[in-house]
Amino acid sequence: MKNKTKITREDYLKATRKARREEEIREHLHPVNISRVHKSKKVYNRKRSKAALNKELPYFLPFRQDSRHSA
Repeated sequence: MKNKTKITREDYLKATRKARREEEIREHLHPVNISRVHKSKKVYNRKRSKAALNKELPYFLPFRQDSRHSA
């Protein structure tokens, strides 16, 4: 007599989630983050604005030599 195992609801959900996850990775070539909230670019974000400023900063400031060190 063979031992039959029942597939529970948890087993079914786990298997379908795993299959869906593998399909997303195959489609997008990397795991897709579902729980992260999309940040709007219109909302003020000091960190992002400072980062953009720091990327351009060395090109905006002219090189200044001190008169004390040039002699």
